[in-house]
Amino acid sequence: MKLKNDLLIRTALGEKVDRPPVWLMRQAGRILPQYRALRGKLSGFKELVETPHLAAEVTIQPVDELGVDAAIIFSDILVIPEAMGLTYEMVEKKGPLFPETIKSGADIDKLISGADAASHLKYVYDALETTVKELDGRVPLIGFAGAPWTILAYMVEGSGSKTFSKAKKFLYAEPALAHQLLQKITDTTIAYLKLKVKSGANLIQVFDSWAGILSPIQFRTFALPYLKQIATAIDNVPVTVFAKGAWFAYQDLEHVDCNVVGIDWNTPPMYAKTWLKTKVCQGNLDPCQLYGHPDEVRAAALKMVKEFGGKHIANLGHGVYPDTPLDNVRVFVDTIKGYSY
Repeated sequence: MKLKNDLLIRTALGEKVDRPPVWLMRQAGRILPQYRALRGKLSGFKELVETPHLAAEVTIQPVDELGVDAAIIFSDILVIPEAMGLTYEMVEKKGPLFPETIKSGADIDKLISGADAASHLKYVYDALETTVKELDGRVPLIGFAGAPWTILAYMVEGSGSKTFSKAKKFLYAEPALAHQLLQKITDTTIAYLKLKVKSGANLIQVFDSWAGILSPIQFRTFALPYLKQIATAIDNVPVTVFAKGAWFAYQDLEHVDCNVVGIDWNTPPMYAKTWLKTKVCQGNLDPCQLYGHPDEVRAAALKMVKEFGGKHIANLGHGVYPDTPLDNVRVFVDTIKGYSY
């Protein structure tokens, strides 16, 4: 389907554009009253993820409400371990919980992977196809997955964590098993993302949410090789890699076969541009900036786009927080849309 607004795609491909495109990570969520109203009628988060027409509805809500330049399919990175055989629960106000975790080689051997595992996620592909149909080419649709290290972190730790010390211990104590698990996750993720593209995704984003808790050596050993595999395997659409907190890895990410690199709010734009010479940058406004006065939000948004000076997708340095004032989100989006190079 031909896109009526292809600004995001042209920017990701490095083409000259009149202004930066703008969207927000976690834009389909609790900042929107219509999302909260729908969630209140459901049993929980997973029901929403696993019901295609509902996932499509909330994916499109921010396009209608905010006028952003892209939609991102409403889903969860943890559908991958679940498809591999490791079920998780989403506990309200606490986050994900895995009743069983990966502790041994026998646990890894039990997991299915690749196309076999990816075939269990039909509800995601159905949601993509429904969303594409309902968007009718208004904006591109982003498909996403968690990076292998981030997925391993949850599968070993069993829940969210400030340190993921169990998962990091696994890397140090059982490196061979870690690589075995990472490869299974990678094979599944590649198959999954290819099916997402087949189902209508116009761009793929890989979230390495916990990259920043690794040392540079650990990142190059346990994260980078698998990010490279995924980025190289995805063709026909642009690819974004967002390794949150991994400012130390930009020199490495410059050599990953992706188009866009996500920048968190701790990284000065000039530093990112120094190392990411051939990449388009995405981000990096502090999500908490949107709690400020509207004039400050406007000034910060303009400062960001001016500092990147082109080859930039306007976004936050992480997902928008649930209690962010909706009017300030509008200020951010409208400021970017009113800017011209």
